[in-house]
Amino acid sequence: MPKTILEHIKLHLSVLLSGFTGLFPKLISLNEVLIVWYRMILAFLIFSVMQIFMKKKPVETRKNIIKFCLLGALLTIHLMFFFGSIKYSNVSIGVVCYSLVGFFTVFFEPIIQKTKFSYTELLYSLIAVGGIWLIFNFDTNFRFGIILGIISAAIFALYTVWNKIAEKGKSARCMLFYELLGGTIFMSLFCPIYLKFNPTSTVFPIGIEWGWLIILAFFCTVLLYLIYIDVLKKLSAFTVSLAGNLEPVYGILFAMLFFNEAHELSLPFYAGLGLILLSVFAQSFIKNNPNIEN
Repeated sequence: MPKTILEHIKLHLSVLLSGFTGLFPKLISLNEVLIVWYRMILAFLIFSVMQIFMKKKPVETRKNIIKFCLLGALLTIHLMFFFGSIKYSNVSIGVVCYSLVGFFTVFFEPIIQKTKFSYTELLYSLIAVGGIWLIFNFDTNFRFGIILGIISAAIFALYTVWNKIAEKGKSARCMLFYELLGGTIFMSLFCPIYLKFNPTSTVFPIGIEWGWLIILAFFCTVLLYLIYIDVLKKLSAFTVSLAGNLEPVYGILFAMLFFNEAHELSLPFYAGLGLILLSVFAQSFIKNNPNIEN
């Protein structure tokens, strides 16, 4: 199998796992901050045990450790907004908003990586923006969730671009270890402060929720980000973000299957989703036909 095809298969596997992630805020009764806190702690512990059994020691310079830890903190901020978007709306709305990652990447990548600005990528990303606008203006029940989802997409676009810079010549395994460490430290500092000003009656998972958290930590965190970071080494940040636009498709299918969300979604939602999918296929066509790019 050609190496490029293998990388795209791995990329879409990560997108599939990411789409499945959207189910957990509905499966777990804890608020979005506590879910992310438990997720990071469990993922860090699981990955640390994996490192011990593989007899791998994550060796890095102090400068890189700090850099990776900060990336982990940025990732947790994205996750809190992403889970919050789903908590205040539904799975379908939350994952649809994620499709704006490509739009924000169009702006962040040239600024941070000093690459050429692509007006073609901007044009087709604006189609996805039009889809979100359509849902926002006509499906008013979920506006707050949509706003949280848009912020989440912007933060994840930043994470993707900075991760692309930080990973050059670095081991995906080392990066993930310190990103999970940084995320765990950040959430352990932030969560008590958040709970002091936003107290909740439910702080600990109940019964089957521990099982959902372990699945979330292993499959949708450790495995997902190992694949994701590795793929970023071979593919551009925009290509990775573009494939991420398919997350709404997987997420919506899962939401309909597990939560029967179809009856909650209006015609404007499907029209907006259609525009987003058009954006995905149009940008994919451009990437496969570089002669028509600017």
